[in-house]
Amino acid sequence: MKTVMLGDISSVNNIYIACGHTDMRKSIDGLCCIVEQKFKMDPFESSLFLFSGRKHDRLKALLFEGDGFVLLYKRLENGKFQWPDTPEAVKTLNTQQLRWLLEGLCITQPRAVKKIQPKNCV
Repeated sequence: MKTVMLGDISSVNNIYIACGHTDMRKSIDGLCCIVEQKFKMDPFESSLFLFSGRKHDRLKALLFEGDGFVLLYKRLENGKFQWPDTPEAVKTLNTQQLRWLLEGLCITQPRAVKKIQPKNCV
């Protein structure tokens, strides 16, 4: 079965995860206020912002597409997301970490092969 998602997240510049928990009653405007006021970021940039409730069994994703916002909501029927609990923090994720998160895995996989930075020859 193919995963279908509204919005083209392949064109986003960054993926941000709001660590800790967020009041899941917040709508697009409330989540935009969190991005602007709490994290001092621009919700209108081409970035995906992820939020989770206290139980971490559901998440909301906020994405501005140029003509409006897309708000995605996912609720797990069994289990919970491995959400970072650092309060008042926002972290940057790569697409692999987003896949791990949505699959119920921790975003810091200890056995994953890490990409290396090439060293300059002297």
